Amino acid sequence: MEIFYKILVVLHFVGLASLLGGFLVQLSAPAKVVNRSMMDGMWTMLATGLLLAGIASSQFADEMDANFHTKIGVKLLILVVIAILVLQNRKQSTLQKGTYFAIGLLTLTNIVIAVMV
Repeated sequence: MEIFYKILVVLHFVGLASLLGGFLVQLSAPAKVVNRSMMDGMWTMLATGLLLAGIASSQFADEMDANFHTKIGVKLLILVVIAILVLQNRKQSTLQKGTYFAIGLLTLTNIVIAVMV
């Protein structure tokens, strides 16, 4: 089970890199869109994150505290908001700057929470 957990962590990082990379590659572009990289990264992060949280809750239940569940809940909420923004705007020819930067800022917020909390 430990090897499966580590593989999921790697895939979660790949999804994060895809979502953030899809955002960063468009910083200098005049017209910003939800690209395939952002979409795939969001789905990968969501699927692997849910699996990781479930495995961690069942395997390490004795070591968990309320902070872990709060952290996972907040990260999930942020990712759901990202998913809503990405899915609502996936067929738009251009994104509004606020929506585009919200996706990037929320992604960075998720990273900060994962590392700092």
